[in-house]
Amino acid sequence: MNLDFQTTHKHIYFIGIGGISMSGLAQILQRWGCQVAGSDMKPSEATHALEQLGIPVFYGQETSHILPETQLVVYTAAIRDDNPELMAARAAQLPTIERSVLLGAMMAHYHRSVAVSGTHGKTTTTSMLSHIFLAAHCDPTITVGGVLPIIGGNIRVGNSDYFLAEACEYHNSFLEFQPLVGIILNVEAEHLDFFKDLADVEHSFHAFAQNIPAEGALIIHKDIPGFTAITEGLSCRIITYGMGEDAQWHPADLAVEDGKDSFTLIGDGKAHGRVQLHIPGDHNVLNALAAAAASYTLGLEEADIVSGLNSYHGVNRRFQKKGVYHGTEVIDDYAHHPTEIKATLAAAKKVAKGTLWCVFQPHTYTRAKLLLEDFGKAFADADRIIVTDIYAAREKDTGLIHSREIAQKIKDNGKDAQYLSSFDEIVTYLKSTLSPDDMLITMGAGDVYLVGEKLLEA
Repeated sequence: MNLDFQTTHKHIYFIGIGGISMSGLAQILQRWGCQVAGSDMKPSEATHALEQLGIPVFYGQETSHILPETQLVVYTAAIRDDNPELMAARAAQLPTIERSVLLGAMMAHYHRSVAVSGTHGKTTTTSMLSHIFLAAHCDPTITVGGVLPIIGGNIRVGNSDYFLAEACEYHNSFLEFQPLVGIILNVEAEHLDFFKDLADVEHSFHAFAQNIPAEGALIIHKDIPGFTAITEGLSCRIITYGMGEDAQWHPADLAVEDGKDSFTLIGDGKAHGRVQLHIPGDHNVLNALAAAAASYTLGLEEADIVSGLNSYHGVNRRFQKKGVYHGTEVIDDYAHHPTEIKATLAAAKKVAKGTLWCVFQPHTYTRAKLLLEDFGKAFADADRIIVTDIYAAREKDTGLIHSREIAQKIKDNGKDAQYLSSFDEIVTYLKSTLSPDDMLITMGAGDVYLVGEKLLEA
């Protein structure tokens, strides 16, 4: 979609402006000279940051918030058709677009864009890319789905032709993008409240890859089960990465010290230097390989690639160290899909000295119901697991699934698991049970991080 941010689409209103992506896009457009405003249901750190920048934020959503000068209204996939602000905008015959359409239109202003897609790992890989491009002094514009310390938030507005962004498959949002370089990290059965099955997900990723121009490149994990279906008939270059030597980009001399991985970066038929990651796990080695391959494809120097990766220490809510409670290290992680849970706990097992605890908050009833068996098997590397109530997010309780069932499935797979409903109850239990040298991971895409914060405040 063609949007003119200088004249006909200069006054922009965001429904759900406090979201991590929406707030970032609002800030970028403000710096472009647009007049930006928006609404959200309640105050948050994101909305306070917007207000400090002079962006008006309304709390609650009412028709009166859509001001006469508004020229464009942006909403997220979570906004329903009966939302009063969306209804008012449509009644006034204002252009209304979903967030991904806006991001695609903004990306079109950059000739060297990178879109990072995949069921898991998008935020980490985009953050690694950010470190590399900043190390190379490329002055990129960045939008990332988490708080990245090196840019002091989730967005950075640069003055170059480089644009780095996450590309989410939910509701086929990423089909609005036409990046010069696209990355596909992994493809699994996810967002099954929208997609019919895994084949439907793979079809969507194939369509995403088809949007990459012939002069561009697709960076893709070689061992994705649907690799052939996703890459068939593409006009762009296909560049593979993986843990084995049959991938164009792969690690050599992989070593693990104190639970952290180091390796020689091999790509384009040669060694590019030694990478020493500060975050653990094979999944993060793969993320680093994808970021390196994309950067090299865009012409960045190998020294900057290695330097950028070596400077990366993580992003908030991705194996984030929160503090220590009487000798127990408290970590928070965003993992909410069984594959993510397995990868995070496998990495944690390498560094845990004592008992590895996991407090898990399932995310959405649909995911919990459809992936119940997989959740039961995902906690093999944890020693003790507490499951708390499902975080509804965009959904309503169907009554068809409860966290007790997830805890029971985990127990059926031979693990020590229990259900506790309230965060206060969990904190009280942990205070009486944790031992020095234990490790506690709060895990989920909701507000389960509050358990760790409450514990550390105790």
